[in-house]
Amino acid sequence: MKNIAPMTFHRKYALTLLLAIASLIAWPAMSEEEPEERGVTDYIAMEPAFVTHVGEPGNKVIYLKASVTLRASQETTRAAVQAHMPRLRHELVMLFGEQTDVDQLTTQQGQQALRGEATQRINAALEEQKTGERITGVLFTEFVVQR
Repeated sequence: MKNIAPMTFHRKYALTLLLAIASLIAWPAMSEEEPEERGVTDYIAMEPAFVTHVGEPGNKVIYLKASVTLRASQETTRAAVQAHMPRLRHELVMLFGEQTDVDQLTTQQGQQALRGEATQRINAALEEQKTGERITGVLFTEFVVQR
């Protein structure tokens, strides 16, 4: 009969085994994070695109076309945005119509400032309606100024 040597663990195998067991134990706890901790991002398109005239009154008519998508970080924001969509669209129509510096609108800084103001106005409207919701940003998925 053959002599069989007792099984021996090498230290590196024992360490690997311990790390594997620890990660299996921690895995269920990591998968039960709250939605906010997972980094929820919801994109809400405002259809149809906005088309309005911009610039100084009395000057040549210049048009702005902007397709707008709102970014939210809570799953519950979409319902509030959809419920108040007419008011939110009104806020953006008014904002776009107030733009008189067409040269500024065609720069990246001007568009970024407009996105910031749009975010503030939408959040102010959602707050006024007591929705308890906020958007995290406004994205222009299309932005054309026609002179």
